[in-house]
Amino acid sequence: MTDKINTRKSFFLIAGPCVVESEKLCMDIAEYICEITHRLDIPYFFKASYRKANRSRSDSFTGIGDIEGLKTLEKVKKTFDLPIVTDIHNPEEAQMAADYGVDVLQIPAFLSRQTDLLQAAGRSGTFVNIKKGQFLSAESMIFAVEKVRETGNNKIMLTERGSMFGYNDLVVDFRNIPEMKKTGCPVITDITHSLQQPNQLSGVSGGKPDLIETIARAAIAVGTDGIFLETHPEPWNAKSDGANMLRMDLLENLLKKLSIIKQTIETL
Repeated sequence: MTDKINTRKSFFLIAGPCVVESEKLCMDIAEYICEITHRLDIPYFFKASYRKANRSRSDSFTGIGDIEGLKTLEKVKKTFDLPIVTDIHNPEEAQMAADYGVDVLQIPAFLSRQTDLLQAAGRSGTFVNIKKGQFLSAESMIFAVEKVRETGNNKIMLTERGSMFGYNDLVVDFRNIPEMKKTGCPVITDITHSLQQPNQLSGVSGGKPDLIETIARAAIAVGTDGIFLETHPEPWNAKSDGANMLRMDLLENLLKKLSIIKQTIETL
């Protein structure tokens, strides 16, 4: 697990659907990405939320049930020998997710200051990936890191996912990547959520998936350790965040380009 994160020959990839929609979808996506990342020698973590608690509308899809979702993630982990990343939203979820073999507990951006949640994640003993709040500076993320470190857990990652500079859009400040690296934690760039357009009048977030490659290339160029993106074979039919997802058949070409950029950076 640590080897997948601390690699200089490549960036690592965290990818999968936004939420567990079905066991079949998760298995199909994991198998597809495993084959690509194995050929390209890119360390891969499967990501899907077993439950989505932060929906704009009360009638939005939130999951197939907590236990069913966690069992699906557990099956993906065992079938493909993959580390698993999933979101948690309250302290009680931390140990429950860890008990189902989740390797990385992800703290959503809007909860990145939630002390009890961060500490519960730390006490679980798993890796903790803290997404930088859209409302926070890169420098202030050291306080979130310290909350987890105080539990005796130093297995921490930070994720840049854009900052809010208006009511309906996000902007990536690439200065945040080297700034957050000063914490000593690996830094990930969340490509697809950085292109999300929240707070739409419809109650469903929009997005700009045509800029995925632009943000990804820039992130690799400035030294991000990992790339986070959500992907789906049919984003237009996805039950959550489809508007900013990468269509799955476009993933391989993107990863090839990013690998070339990474190799070039390593020779400088």
